[in-house]
Amino acid sequence: MHSDIVDLRSFYSTTLGRLAERSITMALSSIWAVVPNERLVGLGYTLPWLERFGADAERVFAFMPATQGAVVWPATGPTATALVFDEELPLVDASIDRMLLVHSLEHAENPRETLNEIWRVLSPAGRVVIVVPNRRGVWARFEHTPFGSGRPFSRGQLTELLREANFTPAAWSDALFFPPSRRRFMMQLHNVLERAGRRLWPIFSGVIVVEAQKRLYQGVPVVQRASRRVFVPVFSPHGATRLGRIARTGNATLPVRR
Repeated sequence: MHSDIVDLRSFYSTTLGRLAERSITMALSSIWAVVPNERLVGLGYTLPWLERFGADAERVFAFMPATQGAVVWPATGPTATALVFDEELPLVDASIDRMLLVHSLEHAENPRETLNEIWRVLSPAGRVVIVVPNRRGVWARFEHTPFGSGRPFSRGQLTELLREANFTPAAWSDALFFPPSRRRFMMQLHNVLERAGRRLWPIFSGVIVVEAQKRLYQGVPVVQRASRRVFVPVFSPHGATRLGRIARTGNATLPVRR
């Protein structure tokens, strides 16, 4: 099931959505290295974080999958939003420095092809930052949040997928350690539960955040080559035959039968 852009925007306008946005922002801040004048693209619903982390970027674009829908962004100035197909991004090769994926990879029809396309548009030193629901987390089990739809991942599954697409995971982080409850007293304990979760139950976070670097060279598996020569086993050393020596010297003296 895909998350609609209207539902995503409505969720992040609620109190629970704002708390989730704050928790993910803290996780991104721990692994986000500031690169001045970078070209940044967000794929999925990344508007809350593009506004925060794209302040120093040269160019910022918000790509939204066609199955999700799109909204106009930013509110003022030229529009930087595009409705795209995640396996055919409207970018030339090696044109982007960093891509941020939120509410994207878990809804991709073919996650590996999506990452292959991201690899194509990233520069040689480019990086991709991915936020996906944690398979072990509580948030992936409730459908009243956007993290309860789509395909959740574990760290092992995400690592294998990135390596298949020629990426190397460089840094990890986690977010959403508090339960996705709409009750007021639970949301008031947001800070306490978030700090406690980082210490006591880190593997049960709501989302996994990973930064991966583009790998330019990939190892090629060695295939055993069959020899074209045919070896005939012998039991004892032997020299050339008499006919073989005659053929080499050209002295073809044939015996006469009487």
